[in-house]
Amino acid sequence: MSKLIYLDNAATTQVYPEVLDEMLPYFTEHYGNPAAIYSFAGESEQAVAKARKQVADVIGAKTDEIYFTGGGSESDNWALKATAEAYAPKGKHIITTAIEHHAILHTAQWLEQHGYEITYVGVDENGTVKLDELEAAIRPDTILISVMAANNEIGTIQPLKEIGAIARKHDVLFHTDAVQAFAHVPINVDEMNIDMLSASGHKINGPKGIGVMYIRKGVKIRSFIHGGAQERHRRAGTHNVPGIVGIGKAAEISSANMAKNNEYETKLRDHLIERVLNEIPYTRLNGHRTNRLPNNANFCFRFIEGESMLILLDQAGICGSSGSACTSGSLDPSHVLLAIGLPHEIAHGSLRLTLSEKTTLEDIDYTVDTLKAIIERLRSMSPLYEDFVRKNKEE
Repeated sequence: MSKLIYLDNAATTQVYPEVLDEMLPYFTEHYGNPAAIYSFAGESEQAVAKARKQVADVIGAKTDEIYFTGGGSESDNWALKATAEAYAPKGKHIITTAIEHHAILHTAQWLEQHGYEITYVGVDENGTVKLDELEAAIRPDTILISVMAANNEIGTIQPLKEIGAIARKHDVLFHTDAVQAFAHVPINVDEMNIDMLSASGHKINGPKGIGVMYIRKGVKIRSFIHGGAQERHRRAGTHNVPGIVGIGKAAEISSANMAKNNEYETKLRDHLIERVLNEIPYTRLNGHRTNRLPNNANFCFRFIEGESMLILLDQAGICGSSGSACTSGSLDPSHVLLAIGLPHEIAHGSLRLTLSEKTTLEDIDYTVDTLKAIIERLRSMSPLYEDFVRKNKEE
């Protein structure tokens, strides 16, 4: 491919060179198991401790509240399943939202099959959780509220501080899936009353296969993976030292550059949104116009099938998505778009473009110019669009 414009950074990101450089010695030089007692393992043990602090500093946590996992999905499963098990004597009711990542939704469905009751709180047309509905859903047997920090598809940022205050007021644990938000937007677990938080390395220019689980001291959830004494007896398995080093360094870099990158990406994002909405008719922006991730733009184009659009974009060297990478093989419309009130026929024509600090203005303009031509081409082949135009002319 002669041209590559990568606009799917919500799916995964390129590893920073500095992150890779930091990781490499732990594959070949300092390869000791940090759980071993001999001095050779000390280098690995110190590297894990350093990474734990790098991650903790991003969210205002204590180092002994950070646990390393195999990724965001594992952390989400841990939060829901282990909380359900540990707090079952209090109750078996959990509250989440209709727009969560499938790592939460499918885990919630699994819990429903095992005797737990789940309330799925609605969101408004922008994808913001309805706080009054959330608070009204709390019952004496409610043990957990789980609401994502920012939506992976439409980018809307949730009011975590307000949700945390509601949870604290009713003595209910609060977990947030922060995979898309961690080190991208400011999060402070104390200020927001967050009890548990999930994050993932490959969303912040770190390696794949490494995640984070923050568990506030005093939260009594048990191990999710059994077999060893690693992670203070809470997550068994030999430490993925290179991955841990990688997520620590990526978190440090992303946090340090957050303000600068956000300002740059927001300008490009807004330019992209304005051009698309102004130059491509019958288009809708999904998600909150301003209270969204700095790098996220999600559109629906009427009379278009998203899959055809993605194939033509790919042929032009542009990587985009119709939604979550975890459901890219599905032909069903996005559950997020349905939850914000879009009908199936419009939800099918969705496109998510997610930028990075390496994206340029030229990349955006090329993408919009290409997209305009693709939409025009696809609509010209659509009998629905033809009928729509004819009826408009008759009126």
